[in-house]
Amino acid sequence: MHFENVELLAAGGEGHALAKIEGKVIFVKYGAPGDIVDIRIVGRKKKFSLAKITEIHKESSLRKEPFCEHYGVCGGCKWQHIEYASQAELKDTWAQDCLQRIGKVEVAETLPIIGAKEQQFYRNKMEYTFSNKRWLYEDEQLEDLPHTNALGFHAPGRFDKVLAINKCWLQDDMGNNIRNFVYEYCITNEHTFYDLREHTGLMRNLMLRNTKSGDWMVNVIFAKNEDEKIKNLLQAIQDKFDPAALNYCINEKLNDSTFDQEFIRFSGSFDIQEELCGLKFNISPKSFFQTNPVQAEKLYEVAMDFADIQPTDVVYDLYCGTGTITCVAATKAKKAIGVEIVEEAIVAANENAKLNDISNTEFLAGDMKDVFNPEFYAKHGKPDIIITDPPRSGMHPKVVEYLAQIAAPKIVYVSCNPATQARDLAMLDSVYKVTKSQAVDMFPQTHHAENVVVLELR
Repeated sequence: MHFENVELLAAGGEGHALAKIEGKVIFVKYGAPGDIVDIRIVGRKKKFSLAKITEIHKESSLRKEPFCEHYGVCGGCKWQHIEYASQAELKDTWAQDCLQRIGKVEVAETLPIIGAKEQQFYRNKMEYTFSNKRWLYEDEQLEDLPHTNALGFHAPGRFDKVLAINKCWLQDDMGNNIRNFVYEYCITNEHTFYDLREHTGLMRNLMLRNTKSGDWMVNVIFAKNEDEKIKNLLQAIQDKFDPAALNYCINEKLNDSTFDQEFIRFSGSFDIQEELCGLKFNISPKSFFQTNPVQAEKLYEVAMDFADIQPTDVVYDLYCGTGTITCVAATKAKKAIGVEIVEEAIVAANENAKLNDISNTEFLAGDMKDVFNPEFYAKHGKPDIIITDPPRSGMHPKVVEYLAQIAAPKIVYVSCNPATQARDLAMLDSVYKVTKSQAVDMFPQTHHAENVVVLELR
C-alpha cells in the first residue's frame, strides 16, 4: 500500500518517524519530523504499520547529510540524517513523554538533557562477525565477486548474512585499521570464514575494546582449533599493532555467546584498565562495562548528585553489573551492597573494589526477584538510598513491589529505557514522588537515551 504527501509528525519507536493516516499510526523508517514524503507500507502490526520512504517532497529542517557509507543498510546509527542538537532535543522530549504518557508521573523538576561532546568514535567496544555469505548491495551481482566472505555486522533481519564493513564511525579509527587488517590477512591466507547455517569454517568473531588512554584489546574468536593458523594470525596482529591485550577463544558451540567460554591470553595483558570518576576498573574480554566511558562519567555524576550520599548512609545498588556505581557510591557512603545475576560480573565487582582499596562493599550474585527479599533486608539493614540500574526490560514486578514495601527514604532509578522506567514508576507512585529527572545521551546517532530520576517518600 502506498501513500503520497504524508507529513511526519514526531519521533517514534525504534528511531522511526511517526505519521498518522485515517487515525492509524505508521512508523516510517529513516524519516525525520517535518518531512513530507511518499511512503510504502512494508509491515503491519496490531496497533501500527511500518513504512519506508519512496520519495521526499520536502525535507525537514532537522535533516543533514549522513556521514557513513553504510547508512541505511547497516541498521545502526539510524539518526545520522538528523542534526545532533535536534537528536538530543528529541531524546529529551521522548524521555519526559514516557514519564507523563506511560507512567502518568508528575515530575517536580526536569533538568535538560546532557548531550555528548563526541558524537562519533565514542564507543569502547565493538563486535564483528565473520561470514562466508556476504550481504549484497542492490547493484552487486554474485557472479562478479571474487568471493563472498565478509567481516562486519549482521544484516538487519538476517542472521546468516553479514554486511562487510569498510569504515565504522562508532569506535576510534584504529579499530577500523585492526578489523580491515584481520580481514585482508584471512583472505590472503585462505582462512575459512564461518558459515552461520552449516556451522563450518575457522573464523567466527572479532571483538575490539579500547580505553580513553589509548590502550587496545583484541579478542579473536575461532570456531575450531587449527593451531598453526591461529598462532600465525595472532602473531601478525601482534607484530602490526602491538595491542595492550591480545586474547583468543575457541567457541565450538552453535551460538555466538562467549560468556561460558574460556579466553586465552596470547600476548600483552589479559585485561585493560579504564578510569571512571577517579576509580580504576579492570576490563576483561567478558566484562560488562559502559560502552561510552565519557558519557558514563556524566551519567554517574547525575546519579550521585541525585543520591546525595552522606557518610552515614547504607546504599543498595540493584543490578550492579561489575560494581561501577557501587564502588563510586562506596567512596561516599558507610556501606554499599551490590546485587547482580551474572556471577562473572560479581567476581569482577569484588576485584574492582579491591583494586581501588574499597573495603566497605559487599556483592551478591543472584536473580534480583529472588535475592531482594525480607531475608536480604534483615541481613543488611534498612537502606538509606537505593540505586537501581536494570536492563532494558526494567525491574521485575516482585522487585518493584518489595521496593514499595521497604520504603527506603530515597531511590535513584537509572534507566536505559524510559518506557519501562515509566511503567515501574507508575507502580511506585502511591509511595514515592519523583522530585527530579534528567536524561543523558549515551549513544549519539541513535534514538537511545538514558534517564535518571530520584524518588522520595511521599
